[in-house]
Amino acid sequence: MEPSEITEILNRPLSRELLARDLTRLAYVAKDGTPRTIPIAFTWNGSEIVLCTSKNAPKLPALRANPAVALTIDTEVHPPKILLIRGRAELDPVEGIPDEYLQMNGTYTMTPEQRVEWEAEVRSLYDGMVRIVVTPTWAKLIDFENTLPTAVEELVRQRAERQNA
Repeated sequence: MEPSEITEILNRPLSRELLARDLTRLAYVAKDGTPRTIPIAFTWNGSEIVLCTSKNAPKLPALRANPAVALTIDTEVHPPKILLIRGRAELDPVEGIPDEYLQMNGTYTMTPEQRVEWEAEVRSLYDGMVRIVVTPTWAKLIDFENTLPTAVEELVRQRAERQNA
């Protein structure tokens, strides 16, 4: 997929809406060779998806060995809106708490007092984190109105061919 195609998909209004959500599902291959999918908070900076994790997270050795990842960001309504992204994870260890970690957890409903308490707890727990930075190399937006999963698109085409025969 060409970078301009990825940019066009990610700049669509629905994609931007999905990229503003709190959680994505990160898929990767674990060290034992089995697949993993985990929910994880993220932020979109306009060109990369940034996730943050503890320095001792089990996913880090797996991502060092195989940085290929897939992300799913979707809604919980019918019909679902789904943004699928593939890319490579780059690991960036940092001291302290990355600004992105505080931003990506900023939309949860908290009173100002709860927010202060949460941030103090985070700062007391982590002496550093690892930023997982994913630059999209492939993207697909599915809204079940204008775009469908590839297999469903094929079925629709085959049905139309049968009806026109």
